[in-house]
Amino acid sequence: MEQERPQVKRVEERRAEARGAGAPGAEGCLVVAIRLPVRIVALVVVLPVRMVWDALVVVGRVLRDTVLRPLGRALAWLGKALFVWPFVALWRWVLVPAGRVVAWLVKWLVVVPAVWVYRWVLTPVGHGIAWVARGVWAGLNWVHARLLTPVGHGIVWLVRSLVVVPAVWVYQWVLAPVGRAVAWAVYWTCRVLFVLPVQAVWRWVLVPAGRVLAVIGREVWTALGHAWRVAGHVSVAVGRFLGTLFRWIFVEPVRWVYRSVLTPVGHAVRDAVLRPVADAARAVGRVTRQALTSVRESVRQARYDVRRTLFGEPRERIAVDRREPRRGEARTLGRSTTALTKD
Repeated sequence: MEQERPQVKRVEERRAEARGAGAPGAEGCLVVAIRLPVRIVALVVVLPVRMVWDALVVVGRVLRDTVLRPLGRALAWLGKALFVWPFVALWRWVLVPAGRVVAWLVKWLVVVPAVWVYRWVLTPVGHGIAWVARGVWAGLNWVHARLLTPVGHGIVWLVRSLVVVPAVWVYQWVLAPVGRAVAWAVYWTCRVLFVLPVQAVWRWVLVPAGRVLAVIGREVWTALGHAWRVAGHVSVAVGRFLGTLFRWIFVEPVRWVYRSVLTPVGHAVRDAVLRPVADAARAVGRVTRQALTSVRESVRQARYDVRRTLFGEPRERIAVDRREPRRGEARTLGRSTTALTKD
């Protein structure tokens, strides 16, 4: 608790400073004079833009839900059907088996012979070349250690004594003092001609102008944000008003006409016209079916009479004796003859 109290005090002090900074008396006359005109102009400019933006957002949502999303799903399905599924089938049933065959051929026609050649030809040759190279390297090391190193040490001593030491002396006692004097002169010349005027312009011209422009820019940005929020509220109110107006001008009259006029008229037409017509149509259909049935029966009887007149009565079927036992002649277990073996 004791550790949290200083933090709470700091937060309260920051809030008090913020409230004090936001007060009209602490902002200055320039900020107060700029704020109100800038906010009015920003509201006038931003309000049509915000209303157009809200209308475009509504139209975009309607298009997204009714057109773009179904079209996207259809295009996705069509893309799968035209591109994904054929390539998947080609990969699964053509490329994978062909790749396995090619891998098997490469293994037995390339890899296995290459391994054999490496193991039984190139490795012994490489060992011989390495042995020769080690001998040559040993000879080169002997030449470097016994001949080149002493010669190099002598050349280095001569270069150091004849070139490096005189060059260091000339740089230290001649070039360095002259360079320092030239650098000092150039520094003060540039400072007097360029740095001091630039500092004066920066301090007495650009910094005050930048502060004024920063105040104007901050107020313009704040005014645009405030105008955008106010325009949003105005746009919502206008949208609700137009929605209500459209509802009372178009939707409610259409609903009233449908509920109070069209529905009773439709019920009356259904009860007075459509139902009697349907009952009459069903009765006509029933009578028509009965008439067609009687006509079919008459045609069938006439056809039968014509056939009997031309070809005579149809022959009666002769019953075939299937030698099945009668009730009294059924086969029994105590007799040697059966119904099938009797004469």
